[in-house]
Order: sequence, then structure tokens, then C-alpha cells
Amino acid sequence: AARTSARAASRGRAAAGWPPPAAGTTRDELVGLGGRAKTGGAAPCRRAAAIARGSAAGPRRLGMNATLTVALLQIEAAGYDQDENLRRGAAACRQAAALGADIALFPEMWNIGYGFEAGAAVPGPAPERVPAPAGTAPEAALTRWRGQTTTRDGPFVAHFAHLAAELDLAIAVTYLEEWPVGPRNTVTLFDRCGREALTYAKVHTCDFDWPEAALTPGDAFPVAALDTAAGPVRVGAMICFDREFPETARILALEGAEVILVPNACPMEENRTGQLRARAFEDMVAIALANYPATHEDCDGHSVAFHPCVYDDVGGSRDTLVVRAGPDAGVVLAGFDVAELRAWRQTEVWGGAYRRPHRYDRLVSDAVAEPFRRTDAAGRPYDPRRR
Repeated sequence: AARTSARAASRGRAAAGWPPPAAGTTRDELVGLGGRAKTGGAAPCRRAAAIARGSAAGPRRLGMNATLTVALLQIEAAGYDQDENLRRGAAACRQAAALGADIALFPEMWNIGYGFEAGAAVPGPAPERVPAPAGTAPEAALTRWRGQTTTRDGPFVAHFAHLAAELDLAIAVTYLEEWPVGPRNTVTLFDRCGREALTYAKVHTCDFDWPEAALTPGDAFPVAALDTAAGPVRVGAMICFDREFPETARILALEGAEVILVPNACPMEENRTGQLRARAFEDMVAIALANYPATHEDCDGHSVAFHPCVYDDVGGSRDTLVVRAGPDAGVVLAGFDVAELRAWRQTEVWGGAYRRPHRYDRLVSDAVAEPFRRTDAAGRPYDPRRR
């Protein structure tokens, strides 16, 4: 197979601490913290001219740059205190913008910190995923949890649309979305002008456990062209458990995704991290995942990003890791060389290049045979056709 030329460009493996830089920090100091200056043509947003003149707050965006930088917002939430979560989230986005990021990515269900305040032991599977006894749904806790939903055009989500335009920064905000037949686990990506580029609801809900068994699953894997200072980039999303199914990333890749954003809320130990590395490799996509820090229940930090370019220009193996955070809270930058990524996708053999979909009928069958039969969170035999 042809091997593309590998570039020695920096992959943005910089991490910045928390809290955000103090007011009055100079532009040179910000670049020293891991930000970057962008050079080249003009940006299209309404604030671009003011930013370029230096008369508006935020880093100077002077145009085209081959590196796309995703800020992984590995920050702690405040449970159901959505006002505090909004404040913390906005501060993290401001730090990401100051560091020169193109996209800020939240962990899963940020508006409530992926919380479930049951007030007692939650009925359902134990960590070993033992099926729950039938009829044990924690109704009072579920009712309160459903009461934490927000709408796509509600004040919590709209705040980040306005903030995206203010900061000239795309923002992928996550939330428990109000939905007619039950809440959805949703991410909305706003472009750097504050326009909605993409909304995705988690398809592979964790039906073996509460409260996710009460979610309405999504029904599509959208991909959108996102306007960035590095030019338009095709972006898709998958949420936490979605990444454990190879079909998710493959569909996004076949739909043209170049970058996949992954809001997450679970331990990213070596095996799950290895899954993500494989998704980037086999689908020839860049992948960036934002997780909660280790202070968050059942999380361990380790937000991570991978590129797909597994060989260098002489055929030697490359480590595709872009960045992996530690356990602590912070904002971590993952940089992707867009030109290199596109050249790789044009010439290499993975992704959609040599598939044989006419041999894959079994993949779209909904029949479940042993040893894969399971029960749902209420103890009923699991039937994917109900979801």
C-alpha cells in the first residue's frame, strides 16, 4: 500500500492547568501555555475583523492553519446544580479559546455532570453487570432525573451558542435533552459563529443500567461540515458506550467524518483506550475523547486523542497517540494535521476502501443468540427491536 509522507509538525500535545489564566495574561504568555497564533487568510465570523484588529477579546485568528486543535475539557461538574455547571463550563471554554483551540469538547451529559442522585443504592446491575431483579426501577430518583432535562433551544444550551460566537470557538456541549417519549443523551456542536452544526443523540444507550435504560436512543449518525480557522472539516460524534461498537465509527467514516468527537463518562483504562485507537486506525479518522477527572464517580480522567496515520514516510510504525491526560482536572489540547489526515485518507487501504458489504448481511440482523443474550435494567430479556 502507498504510504503518505509524514510531517514533523507538532501534534498539540500540550496540557494546561485549571483554573483559567488570570485576566491580563498576554498573548505571548498564552502561546507559552500551549496556545498558538494562526496565520493566513480571513475568518468569516462577525467578530473576526474585530479580533484581527485586536479590538475584541480572544486570541488573534488571522486565518488558515493546517492544525485543527480540540480542547478536551476534563473538568469536574457539580451534579444537578446546572447554574454552577454552566459557570464552570463557560470558564473552561474561555480557557480553551485563550489557548488557541478550534473546538471545545465537553464530557458526557455536562448539564448534570452525568449525575443520578438516587438518594440510596440504585437498583440495577452491579459493577460486574449482574442483571437487576425485575421491577426494581428507582421511580422517585428517575422522576427527579427526568426533571433535569433541558431543551436544545433552552437557556443552558443557548448560552454555549452565544459563547461560541463570542470566543470564535466551536463548542460541543452535552446535556440531558427533553424529548417527548423520554430524555435523550445529546451533544450539540456549535460552530465558531454560534450556529448549530450538528446534534447527535446517543444510539447505544446503556440499557443494562439505570438511568440510561430510561433514555430514548438516537436514531441516526449525522456528520456535518464544521467551519474552523483550519478550513471546513467534516465532524461526527459518538457518546461513551457508542465507541464500544465498531459500527458507530464505521458509519460516521462512511458518511465522510474526518474527525469524531467523543463525550465520555466512564473509566478510560487501557482496554477502552485501545478500542479507541483501533477505531481511528480502522476507519482512518481522527478521534478526540473528553472524560471527567478521577474526582468524578466512576471516572478516571485520561481524556485521549488518536490520529490514524500508522506509518511514516518510509513504512515504519508510528504511535498514533496524540495526547492522553492524567487523572486530574484540566484542559488538554489535541492537535491534528488536517493536510496529513486527508492525504492518508486518499491513499490508504482501510476505512471504506476495500470493504465487502454484500457479505455482511449478518451485521444487520437483529437476532441475538447465545452467548450474547442479556436482560435489561428491569430484568426483562433484552430485545434491541424495542429500542
